Amino acid sequence: MLQVYSWPTPNGHKVHIMLRECGLEFEMHPIDIGKGEQFDPDFLKISPNNKMPAILDEDGPDGKPFSLFESGAILIYLADKTGKFLPGTDQPARRYRVLEWLMFQMGGVGPMLGQNHHFRYYAPEKIQYAIDRYTNEAARIYGVIDQRLATSKYLGGDEYSIADMATFPWLRSHERQGQDLNDTPHLKKWFEEMAARPAVAEAVTMLTDLREDRPINDAEREQLFGATQYQHH
Repeated sequence: MLQVYSWPTPNGHKVHIMLRECGLEFEMHPIDIGKGEQFDPDFLKISPNNKMPAILDEDGPDGKPFSLFESGAILIYLADKTGKFLPGTDQPARRYRVLEWLMFQMGGVGPMLGQNHHFRYYAPEKIQYAIDRYTNEAARIYGVIDQRLATSKYLGGDEYSIADMATFPWLRSHERQGQDLNDTPHLKKWFEEMAARPAVAEAVTMLTDLREDRPINDAEREQLFGATQYQHH
């Protein structure tokens, strides 16, 4: 059985999608990051970077319990465990193409759009330079994805993969990122197809009933972005 520690964020939804697409059995453990649950000592044992999601596979390699943090690593692990959504090592060209676009999400899409969200919505003061910087970088990233999808059905190639699962949740907030999907028609077509997948539609609702839809308060801002981050290492 998989023990899944998560919260309804883009990185959490990446793993939620994979779980649903593969039909895996799991037990969900909400980690409310606004309340600081990511700093719980037991959670830090499996996620030392105090970030969610993380998993504990009770039937890991060699049949032993195995914990893993970092959403991209979790996707690769689950893909290799199930043999789904990532070509095997016997198909290296296809496998590395998927991994290439997965790394693009992990190194570019997530960090840059995350900074975009931060400076547009969460920063205690509006810094126009930062807002412009990350809004423009978001537009550039959307353009890169659009160019890829002009010649490829999915990000990793002709088949749906963990690269698509990783990227889609980050683009769901395109309006908050200052982006118009009509400016990237190939991305828009792919986005609508992704959103229509039953497993994806179900996955992005997971845990959302636990999250209050309201502006962030000062206590939550401190847990997420303040000095608390630096007191647990």
